[in-house]
Amino acid sequence: MRLALLAPLVLLVTFTIAESAKVSPAPDQSMAKSATAVAALHALFDEAWEYRMKQFPVEASYLGDRRYADQWDKLSPVDYVARQETYQGFLKELVRIDRDDLPQHEQLNADLFDKQLATDIEEISFGSQFLAIDQRSGLQTDDELASAIAFETVADYEAWIGRLNGFSRHAADVTELLREGIKRKVLYPKVLMQRIPPQIDKQLVARPEDSPFFRPFCKFPASISQADRDRLAKAGAAAITASVIPAFTEFKNFLATEYLPACPGDVGLGHLPNGQEFYGFLARKFTTTDLTPQQIHQIGLSEVARIRTEMEKVKTAAGFKGTLDEFFVHLRTDPKYFCKTPEELLTRYRAIAKRIDPLTVKVFKLPQRAPYGVNPIPDLVAPDTTTAYYLQPAADGSRAGTYFVNLYKPETRPTWEMIPLTLHEAVPGHHSQIALAMEQDSQPNFRKYGGYTAFVEGWGLYAESLGDELGLYTDPVDKFGQLTYEMWRAVRLVVDTGLNSLGWDRQKAIDYFKANAPRSELDITNEIDRYLAMPGQALAYKMGELKIKQLRHECALALGDKFDVRDYHDFLMKTGAVPLDILERNVRAWTAARAKAEHISTIPE
Repeated sequence: MRLALLAPLVLLVTFTIAESAKVSPAPDQSMAKSATAVAALHALFDEAWEYRMKQFPVEASYLGDRRYADQWDKLSPVDYVARQETYQGFLKELVRIDRDDLPQHEQLNADLFDKQLATDIEEISFGSQFLAIDQRSGLQTDDELASAIAFETVADYEAWIGRLNGFSRHAADVTELLREGIKRKVLYPKVLMQRIPPQIDKQLVARPEDSPFFRPFCKFPASISQADRDRLAKAGAAAITASVIPAFTEFKNFLATEYLPACPGDVGLGHLPNGQEFYGFLARKFTTTDLTPQQIHQIGLSEVARIRTEMEKVKTAAGFKGTLDEFFVHLRTDPKYFCKTPEELLTRYRAIAKRIDPLTVKVFKLPQRAPYGVNPIPDLVAPDTTTAYYLQPAADGSRAGTYFVNLYKPETRPTWEMIPLTLHEAVPGHHSQIALAMEQDSQPNFRKYGGYTAFVEGWGLYAESLGDELGLYTDPVDKFGQLTYEMWRAVRLVVDTGLNSLGWDRQKAIDYFKANAPRSELDITNEIDRYLAMPGQALAYKMGELKIKQLRHECALALGDKFDVRDYHDFLMKTGAVPLDILERNVRAWTAARAKAEHISTIPE
């Protein structure tokens, strides 16, 4: 899934519902107090959400909120100091609301809101904001916003021109953040940052019309007159010439003369000041557990060993006579597993998506309403990014969900990975889960449009395994592809912690990955560099998947022949993304209620 668009994810939440010795108020009085408390809570939610949209207009645009469409995110160091103070103010307002007056589901909302703010404050304190650009996202990819928002009116184009004119200020804010990172020695390793100047070169065009930021002016709705088209295109080109290109020129010079020379040769967050503590925080944040990096590393080693055993069985079923390592080489190199052109690869991805779509009735009773499309990852970043990602639909319905696939070097992108990848990114994975969350109108915005990586990515990885129930893994090679993807996420537990906490170098991580999964070297290298750019995020997938599978197993044991996996999935989707301990509590309570309704007397522990 494409990240960094939504509210920062939160840590484990512990509920402490205090017992009261007071005499219970009269029912009418109690209901009035509850209504007042709920109204105050949701007013606070609305205030905080409005603040977020003003602070992060790019996120607002991705969600379809056009009110701030002429602005960039507020990213200067001063903005982050002010943001911390504002978050602390929201926490003080929250304390004024008597939690005991709230119904149970609103107590959950209040607790999640509380922990989100506390986590945001802590992350700013660690200096995460100083890591403001990497090989996958930053100034050099800001033009992607043009493909994600609707251009339907003259006002939409004029707002984009406003953004273009403000790009130089935006670039200056990012530069200021990075300079502060130099002072504090909070920087990405040189091996990552060396990827960025060639990306910026693609923005340094001779003609403004060749800039990817000019793309909206290449096609206008029929409702816009020719005179307005000419005027808007001219203004857009002038803004690119006056603001965008000079900003990229200056930024590239800053990278070459100041930033890259300051970047460390060592890789991993653990090498930075307070890096071990910072990484421990990120591990807790992304997994929503209290596990240490060392404990997560051990879980990864155990999962790698288990999945290798499964791979051996499938290799035998495929009729391959050699060793597992030789099977890896065969899958990486045999031409029959690769498309010859980007166009052929895209056609195949779209065909798989259409094949899967009608099968989702086997795993959901209530599928999502929002549509999705399958599109190529932009050429600008395709060489430096991963195999695929997902972009959620706009909240106003102006943009469908999008499953982005990487078409760069199709000879490195095997067909046996396409089914699990599509299950993960599209349906029943990210698109189903995120679109359904957005369609839960009773939830406050921070829950509808936010998320917890352990749940969201855990669901995506779990969705890959549903290919068995959907009848998609009839070919042992395709099943091996699913195991390869599961192995990939188990390997992540080992190498992410290895790189960022246990002192591994980049080559050791690459070699470990290659020894345990038949993915191409290009993909493996990009993955390793992703773990350096997004420390801790990759831990969430496997930890979430393990919990979802564990709870499904418990539920099936408890309900026996009354268990319907569609009901289990629908419950998870309607409840929405929550930390894993809350997920466990919710599922066990739901299972107990179902067992009682079905007159099942005992539930296995």
